[in-house]
Amino acid sequence: MTRHELQTDFVVVGGGLAGVCAALSAARNGRRVVLIQDRSVLGGNASSEIRMHVVGADFHGRRPGARESGLIEELRLEDAARNPHRSYSQWDLLLYEKVTAEPGITLLLDTDCVGCRVVERSDGLRRIVSVEAVRQSTEDHFTLYADLFADCSGDGRLGVEAGADFTVGREAKSAHGESLALEVADRQTLGSSIMFTARRHDTPQRFIPPTWTRKFKKHEFRFRPIDGFEYGYWWAEWGGQLDTIKDNPAIRHELLRIVLGLWDYVKNSGDHPDSANWVLDWVSALPGKRESRRFLGTHVLTQEDLQHGRLFPDAVAYGGWPLDLHPPSGIDAIDEPPCRHIHLPHLYGIPLRSLASRNVSNLFFAGRNISATHVAFASTRVMATCAVMGQAIGTAAALACPLGERSISAHFDSSKVVQLQQRLLRDDAFLPGLRNVDVADLARAATVTASSETLRGAAVQITDGATREYFPALGPWADGATHRWESTTLPAWIELSWGAPQAIREIHLTFDSGFERELTLSASDSTTRKLIRGPQPELVRDYEVRLDDTSIVTIVDNLHRKRVHRLSEPVEARRLRLVVKSTHGVAHARVFEIRAYGS
Repeated sequence: MTRHELQTDFVVVGGGLAGVCAALSAARNGRRVVLIQDRSVLGGNASSEIRMHVVGADFHGRRPGARESGLIEELRLEDAARNPHRSYSQWDLLLYEKVTAEPGITLLLDTDCVGCRVVERSDGLRRIVSVEAVRQSTEDHFTLYADLFADCSGDGRLGVEAGADFTVGREAKSAHGESLALEVADRQTLGSSIMFTARRHDTPQRFIPPTWTRKFKKHEFRFRPIDGFEYGYWWAEWGGQLDTIKDNPAIRHELLRIVLGLWDYVKNSGDHPDSANWVLDWVSALPGKRESRRFLGTHVLTQEDLQHGRLFPDAVAYGGWPLDLHPPSGIDAIDEPPCRHIHLPHLYGIPLRSLASRNVSNLFFAGRNISATHVAFASTRVMATCAVMGQAIGTAAALACPLGERSISAHFDSSKVVQLQQRLLRDDAFLPGLRNVDVADLARAATVTASSETLRGAAVQITDGATREYFPALGPWADGATHRWESTTLPAWIELSWGAPQAIREIHLTFDSGFERELTLSASDSTTRKLIRGPQPELVRDYEVRLDDTSIVTIVDNLHRKRVHRLSEPVEARRLRLVVKSTHGVAHARVFEIRAYGS
């Protein structure tokens, strides 16, 4: 092995969507980051290796307005526009492109975290000093020194090596008073699934199953409908009755037997004659894992927190997917539905205290391994929710660094939490019930005028601090207002003006990107039919920004909801005008927010 020592600000272990967003947010906020991923591609369960579609708080579009913004929206919008043909390899490359484009990120693919050095502090907490990582394919061993660390690995390899407190399995009712918990705790978890895709030919295609496939009968699918052939089947789940880490090879083999057995049933049972022309195109080599370890922070999210839509004072992320509980034995539980969806009335907050270790002072976590009970985890585990957690901890790491001998919990007092929340909002994250109150935002003191406006799209709403329509189902704090400027025609303009000249260095624009719809990459035709695979029609396409009478920015073919324009030097101006020339479809301009910052 060739040995390397690297010094950085923040080490992120795990390159799924949580880890990618953690690395991107820390780097974009000025920190040096090393991102370690044990596979050749980024994205985790969303990657081409597993191909699970990314879902979140909007529950497949059933809760309008709840779709995640920030980094995950940037990725989804760009993928929809650049990848209308739904290539998962293109999605892999987009994630790779975003990470490698950041000069502050060092990406180590095909690299495993194999250990860490920890010191004991005088207050009884542990502190990670460095992480050990190995890339076998190049015979390189890395020692990574940093101020802060994050475990976004799902299974929690860094956290367990560091001695972070964790739990596995399902709690008893007595532990947290959860009505959906068991009478007696056990160590069973949600199982894993192996996905496949198929394609249709013009002529009938045979399927000759291997001898080792499982055999299925029609009665075993009473609760598991086979309603398509192109992408299947999330409910082909198994292994939660075993150890999903140590027994993963056995789980993988059994899942392959199950998937091939399902396809044998589809093709050869006679119950699905319309499958005649279909052929298997791809079968994953990796189980998509749902659950293993969950680390413990100073707050453990519970069923009550989620069902009451609790908004914590230190909320830095949010969720809204139902409590989605599955039988651990999955497809073998033929007399049970494959899942129970307990719908949540509102969005809920995720506190920073659930994203940092209670006994390792400089360790964050994001993803399915956060501090939550098994019941609460059943909602927080979905990937868009994991992504917004990742953006939260990456931003927190950027603001806390250098942490030194302090702990994450000691650093983030109430004033620091407010600073973190406002930074997240500035970077287009969404926190239920919170609005922009950034004292540095010059737009908040400006007078707003526009070329035209609609009854529900008053121009003044671009400075009200909200950046999405507040549909009532979001929560009791939602007022039903659109919170955006909407013109009556195109082209159109909206202008901020001040009584005295302002030195403007940075301009932030937030456009409408259609949060009343779902947006994701999916191999499922039924899911994709509900989406727009292309630029979203509400998005402003071509626009210009003027300071006084001088044009300073002209953009053609914009694809993003959030745009930040940084000027090389501050410009003195009394007026800032956004001129919207065209959109990607709708016949009027829609803008949620304009911010302006000085030097």
